[in-house]
Amino acid sequence: MVGLSALTPLSSGMYLGWTLGANNAANFFGTAVATKIITFRKACILCALTIILGAIVQGTDGISTLSELTRQSISTAVIVSIAAALTGTFMTYLRIPISTSQAVVGAIFGIGLATGNTEYNGLIKIIVCWIFTPIGSMIFACIAYKLLGWFIEYVPMGMLMRDKLLWGGLLVVGTYGSYALGANNVTNCVGAFSGILPNINDTLLAAIGGVAIAVGVLTFSKRVMYGIGSGIMPLDAFTALVAVLGMSITVHIFAVVGVPVSSSQGIVGSIIGIGLLRGNSGVKFKTLRKIGLGWILTPAISLILAAAGYAIFCNPTR
Repeated sequence: MVGLSALTPLSSGMYLGWTLGANNAANFFGTAVATKIITFRKACILCALTIILGAIVQGTDGISTLSELTRQSISTAVIVSIAAALTGTFMTYLRIPISTSQAVVGAIFGIGLATGNTEYNGLIKIIVCWIFTPIGSMIFACIAYKLLGWFIEYVPMGMLMRDKLLWGGLLVVGTYGSYALGANNVTNCVGAFSGILPNINDTLLAAIGGVAIAVGVLTFSKRVMYGIGSGIMPLDAFTALVAVLGMSITVHIFAVVGVPVSSSQGIVGSIIGIGLLRGNSGVKFKTLRKIGLGWILTPAISLILAAAGYAIFCNPTR
């Protein structure tokens, strides 16, 4: 049985999962909601269910990656979760889609600097994957844009059938992307607690984290969902389908690799790829600059909060 002594510190990870769901659900159904392909409520329910499924089925693959960055105690794991969650909550309030992976790794690195115990090889591996996330999404989105565009243009079909295919496609790729989010990002919520809580193995950790993310989707995702869905570039059903597909494939690949990456960076990379194919038509660079600033500030703020938290609550010299 899972005791209260284990669930109490884990509540900080659940809070982080809530902020992840609130901020990241937009990446998979924001475009569909903004184009009125699916209602916000239905999108949230579908997204939440598939996130839980992804977390349970493949969510343990990346937990070891974060746990290798630095050795954690229960106290430092709680500090990491709270620092990342506070950063995510602040950015969600500002309607800026962030990388929860960056927030968590920034917090872990802050603890590592404070304790003098950081594994830089693992950190370099994660950063390299972060760099390739928007690039990979951009490439996959461009490929999907060309292939699906050819299919729609040259395969005979009526307008009604075309609309039905696009609507169904958005639901499929949004569902697939939500599964990939659960599989890839659940480790951000609970990975720091791996091996340090009694009677809780990684599979149970992944399930708990998946539920926490789903609750965030259901309760507080609307602000960011509309921001990412229409704030970077106006999207129709076709470009929305392409953007989410490119990002979902990329996130799922890194889930298999075992490295938590940013779905926010993925969807932005996809949309930029579409904008480049269309000659930058409609791309709102002011919004992109705001998102880019959020990506820079996220790990920095989380690092500072975690290091400060350790100095206040865990410093043995105090």
